[in-house]
Formats: sequence, C-alpha cells, structure tokens
Amino acid sequence: MKFGASTFIWASPFSPATFHLADKVKEMGFDVLEICIEDPATIPAEQTREYLDKQGVEALVCGAFGPNRDISSEDAGIRAEGLAYIKTCVDFAVKLGSPLVSGPMYSATGKTRLLSPDEKKQQWAWTVEHLKIAADYAGQRGVRLAIEPLNRYETDLINTVEQGLELLEKVGQSNLGFLLDTFHMNLEEKNIADAIRLAGKHIFNFHTCENDRAIPGTGHIPWEQTAEALRDVNYDGYIVIEAFTTEIKEIARAVSQWRQLAPTQDAIAAEGIAFLKKVFA
Repeated sequence: MKFGASTFIWASPFSPATFHLADKVKEMGFDVLEICIEDPATIPAEQTREYLDKQGVEALVCGAFGPNRDISSEDAGIRAEGLAYIKTCVDFAVKLGSPLVSGPMYSATGKTRLLSPDEKKQQWAWTVEHLKIAADYAGQRGVRLAIEPLNRYETDLINTVEQGLELLEKVGQSNLGFLLDTFHMNLEEKNIADAIRLAGKHIFNFHTCENDRAIPGTGHIPWEQTAEALRDVNYDGYIVIEAFTTEIKEIARAVSQWRQLAPTQDAIAAEGIAFLKKVFA
C-alpha cells in the first residue's frame, strides 16, 4: 500500500505557493500527495510534476464538484460543463502521472433533494450518459475514475457501496470504480467492513478519516476490521488521509466543520500516518 495526504489538510487551492507541501509529506513518511483540481488555472501541471518528481512524491488527482460541475443537472449547459471538468481532471492526471481521478463526479456536492421516482430516474440517466463518455475519455488515456459515495447531507444520489455498484453496472466501464471514505461510510453503511468486501475489486482509492473528520485512530471508526476487510479483497492501493481546516472558510462551511479537530493541521497528518501504518502493516 501507498500512504497519501490530501492538500486539503493544509491549503486551498493548490498552487506553486503550496508546492512546499510535497516536502512536508515526504518528511512525514507519505508516498503520495493528493491534489484537488479546484481551479485548474492555479496549477501549472509541468512545474508541479517537476517539483513532485524532485521530492520523490507521487501525485493523485481528485476533483471538486460544485454546482456548475454537475453531470446530473437539469441544465444541459451545466451537464456539459461538468463533463468538460472531468476531462480536464483526466488531462491533469496524465500530466501529473496520477493513475486516478477521484471524487463524487456523478453529481454536485451539496445537492440534496427528495425527488419523485421519475425525477430520480432522469437524474440517473444523465449521470450514466455522461460517466460513460468520461470513462471512455479517461480509459483512452490510461486513467481510472473513482467515484466517491457521500453521506446523505452532501448528496442525494450515491450514499452507499450498493448504490455505487448499481451505477458502475449501468455505466459498464472497467476503469470506473470507487473511492471509499471512512467518514462517509461511518454514516451510511450498516457495517464498514462488509461494505468494503461488497465493493471488492472495484476499490481504486481509499480515504481515511475519523468519524468526526479528525485524526485517524482518535474516534470510533473500526480500524482493525477496516484493514482486515481491505486485505480480504486484496486491496493494495492508496490509503489517503483527507481532512479540512477551519481556516479555509468556504470548504469548512461546505463540510459543516465548525471547530478545530486537532492541535495543528500537521498533527492530523503526522499522527494519522503513524497510526495507519501500524493498522495497515
């Protein structure tokens, strides 16, 4: 397994001003820096790749899916913009050497509505249509797409592995799989380990976070059972810590984080990786 840290632990958006995060994660013992393509204009891909390569740190790409990047929108223009954004993330993945693009790319984060059956059916149809195109585009470039089920407060579309598997089946592309996140699974799955086993070979990326989004190992996530389940499905991919800071107001509001969860953001990463390396050894 390779251990990673999300840039969200420290900063938003990523840019040359935050290249030093590669030095930080390398020193802490991480293999990977997960970079969110919030604003493509702030990330010079070639310069970023050169810096990461120099530090011996790999890149993983994830996306930020706001209201104008929604492939399930009723607005055809917004659906097109969402698809174009996924393709942009794929292009960044190629340039940065990331084998994956991860995120809740099936819809906009924060879109929660109680739809009628016909409205829900249409939402699914738009999602499947555009994910087929996105997965084909990514596959031609050797990139996999990892969809992330989110909790009910952040999406009304894909909350569980079971729902995600239905989406994977409808899309029917082998390079489309899962990013699973312990924070969201803790809220939505009956049993985290069982959900991991159900996802099986479709797990492409794995986010680790406590039940309150704090340092892994400080809450009630069943880490031993989680690690055992990942071993049972022969998962040997990425274990990434994703956390957020209240200093980034927009993101803090988006994820409803109203208080600091650790003494410092460095503590989330440093203490988190020490714990995870013991659990997943």
